[in-house]
Amino acid sequence: MSHDTQIAKARRAGFAAFVGTTIEWYDFYVYATAAALVFGEIFFPSDTDRLTGIAAAFATYAVGFFARPLGGIVFGHVGDRVGRRTALVVTLTLMGAGTFLIGALPTYAQIGFWAPLLLVMLRFVQGFAVGGEWGGAVLMAVEHAPEDKKTFYGGFAQLGNPAGALLATGFFSVLSTFGDDALRDWAWRLPFLCSALLIGVGLLVRLKVEESPVFESEVQTATEPEALPLKYAIVTNWRPILLGMGILPVAVGGYYLVTTFITAYATDPDVGLSETLVLNALSVAAVVELIATLGVAWLGDKVGRIRVVIYGLLAVAVLAAPQFLVLKSGSVILIFLTFAVMRLVLAATYGPIAAVLSQMFRPQARYTSISLAYQGAGAIFGGLSPLVSTLMFQATGSVWPVIGLLIGMCAVSILCLLVAPQHVDHVDGESDESVGDLGAARAPASS
Repeated sequence: MSHDTQIAKARRAGFAAFVGTTIEWYDFYVYATAAALVFGEIFFPSDTDRLTGIAAAFATYAVGFFARPLGGIVFGHVGDRVGRRTALVVTLTLMGAGTFLIGALPTYAQIGFWAPLLLVMLRFVQGFAVGGEWGGAVLMAVEHAPEDKKTFYGGFAQLGNPAGALLATGFFSVLSTFGDDALRDWAWRLPFLCSALLIGVGLLVRLKVEESPVFESEVQTATEPEALPLKYAIVTNWRPILLGMGILPVAVGGYYLVTTFITAYATDPDVGLSETLVLNALSVAAVVELIATLGVAWLGDKVGRIRVVIYGLLAVAVLAAPQFLVLKSGSVILIFLTFAVMRLVLAATYGPIAAVLSQMFRPQARYTSISLAYQGAGAIFGGLSPLVSTLMFQATGSVWPVIGLLIGMCAVSILCLLVAPQHVDHVDGESDESVGDLGAARAPASS
């Protein structure tokens, strides 16, 4: 395959990964935003106090994260044995169906305890689907790309996160202009119901992308393929899987502290910011992250993807306290600025992660392995971070424990990154080798 042909296929795969993950993360963030703003009142008893209601909503939110490892195992098996593309088509369809049905759910006032029960079940479907989505989208983008551009094209899959967040918070920001009563009565349903239209677009794009060349050359043609990718992943890849989970506390957990939890904290009566102000600040911050993601991914190919992530983590630790403390100042300019700068440095911790994680594993059982690492971290750090933070704030009346938690996450991530392995893909039968200089490609892949 010529280098130009490989680049053209990488662009198509990158665009498909961007569109698909944007829709998947839109569905996920729509739930996160609704959980922070309205679900505590809609799906739980009316006599529940505000913080307890939010904690209950975040508990249902966490269910989606606990379902993600199971989705990673099931769709990882499909992706490692049948193909990356097949798994991605199924996950996108399943995610859209779950999100649409949440938008049609009756409230607690209408059907009592069945409302939160059905909400939990559909949240489980969401988590199950996204558990298989991320790993496949990342691998399609990274495995189509030449060695010296893997971080950049992997960044297209990562673009889906800020783009999905922008669509979700932007949608709710517009709806909040109708007033709090309208948002709680009917307007919250619209972002969920509109997911059906986005899924149709995503499927059209995703079905046009060819299967991963690494899967076709190194996995599909193996003389003795692994009967159970999960067994291979656990027996052979257990160490990089654990390291991968340790790399991700900030990328998947800290991210929700400065998006989901901060929404609940900023609108708490003790802080007193309006929902519209917070949503607008989050929307602007999502635009900043969207613009920065490909830039930091490109930089990762030039100076080393692991080095870029470490610099981002150090910056997150420095900004952890200002991000929360500025909220009580009431300064709109400072609030917008700190939100934007935090998401800028978070882009550095997230944009290169697609290539970092995918290249921690050799092609055999890679889909299962990367999904276990990412979704396991998601269940622990992403699922519990908003809930634990809310309970910490409720118990202490202070945001400082949450700030300490975020800084601790940064430290764990840096330590694991410093010992993370990185491998080179070859589709022509050459032997594997490690990349040097903290994740920077040593040389372009051969054509």
